Amino acid sequence: MLKEKPYLKKVSLRRDLIENFEEYPFNIPAIKNLESLEFHEDVTFFVGENGSGKSTLLEAIALHQGFSLEGGSKNVTLNTHDNASKLQDFLTISKGFGKPSDYYFLRAESFYNVATYMEELKYDVAGKFLHEQSHGESFMAVISQKLRGKGLYIFDEPEAALSPNRQLALLSILHDLVKKKSQFIIATHSPILLAYPNAKILEMTNDGINEIKYEDTEHYKTTKNFLNNTDRMLELLLRED
Repeated sequence: MLKEKPYLKKVSLRRDLIENFEEYPFNIPAIKNLESLEFHEDVTFFVGENGSGKSTLLEAIALHQGFSLEGGSKNVTLNTHDNASKLQDFLTISKGFGKPSDYYFLRAESFYNVATYMEELKYDVAGKFLHEQSHGESFMAVISQKLRGKGLYIFDEPEAALSPNRQLALLSILHDLVKKKSQFIIATHSPILLAYPNAKILEMTNDGINEIKYEDTEHYKTTKNFLNNTDRMLELLLRED
């Protein structure tokens, strides 16, 4: 019996079509060194420092799959700023046997625009417009009320508006949706979200993109070191020369 997931199996860069690897976005080291990446059937995380290329690659994957630049469901046609890179035109994405019945691209930096778009169309979530809630509440409303399962969900830094407790709640929702045959691709800085069991974590560095264990991520090591040595870390960070 053929497995439905993963809906997206692999992304490859059409290197033969790229004329200049010194031109953005191909000059980003992680993109410059990209050959292909295989996705986990449940959850794949992109991690890396700011500017490492994780959101650029995530955006290109989302655009390749028919989402709008600013996110939302595939019914949202919103491009307030046409500033996407051309990376999507140089990607090949291999799909699995199954096809998702639900789709959502949650992008933290443009979520306000998506919420405005939905309100203008008189579209609410669970009886409330998103702008009638706090930023974090509206994030959770979409994730907990709008996503139905058997979905392909692409999240760019979903923790941006969430407290630690809400991030823990998101982990639980994510797991429920995985059990409902969903696949996630997530760019994040959150050591809480990265703890999701058996997820594939892909780290973007100047050497390229490589799979890494949770305990080896800078997010885990830095957070653990700070919490275990708070006084010493503060002394080092805040000392006056």
